[in-house]
Amino acid sequence: MTIQALMIDDDTRLAALTKQYVEPFGIELETKDRPSLGLEALKSGSFQVVVLDLMLPEIDGFQVLKKIREFSEVPVIMLTARGELTDRVVGLELGADDYLPKPFEPRELVARLQALVRRASRETKASSGVKLKSGRLVLDRNMREAWFADEASQSEAQASAKTALQLTTSEFAALELLMMKAGESLDRDQIMEALRGIEWDATNRVIDITMSRLRQKLGDDPKNPHFIKTIWGTGYAFIAPVESEG
Repeated sequence: MTIQALMIDDDTRLAALTKQYVEPFGIELETKDRPSLGLEALKSGSFQVVVLDLMLPEIDGFQVLKKIREFSEVPVIMLTARGELTDRVVGLELGADDYLPKPFEPRELVARLQALVRRASRETKASSGVKLKSGRLVLDRNMREAWFADEASQSEAQASAKTALQLTTSEFAALELLMMKAGESLDRDQIMEALRGIEWDATNRVIDITMSRLRQKLGDDPKNPHFIKTIWGTGYAFIAPVESEG
């Protein structure tokens, strides 16, 4: 399977070398050296994953990521020259799916690109048509979408009466796992498995950041949760009843 990837990095020499390296692995990499050109390419193309540098001309990578998330949920790997925890946390909070500090090993980048694309498309065929519902919350495992159905919407003919949730790949994977395991306490290692492809260690708050973003989009109060409850010292649980359909 060929992977269509976009790299936004003003280091043209690095971009050229990366493109040359990844192609034998079935990754077609298009490179852009300016954010404006990268955003234009992403809007007009059909990329499966984006490699985004933090230090860029015009605007920095954080601002580029914000603009990407306004119109796309494509998986994004951020490149951070310093590899500092603060940069990684901010990137993840803004919706990045993974990060890689510079300088990086090209083979590691290939592995991460492949992992993100696999994660974004996993179980799609096996779960065709399956929906998970919890009250007005609906998660479609086939379309990889989640939304709140309007209270007046009672049939497929009224399916347009909904409020879509703009979830990143990581957020969708986490919500899908929680809903599938509704009523069960899941520790961070179990959740991390669903988010595989993201580097994680004891100093990394990837899981908590993802859950915080997910709660915000669900309008869920962590102090009085309706959907996601924190199990102190363990992890998280989806506490609302869930029904499956299809």
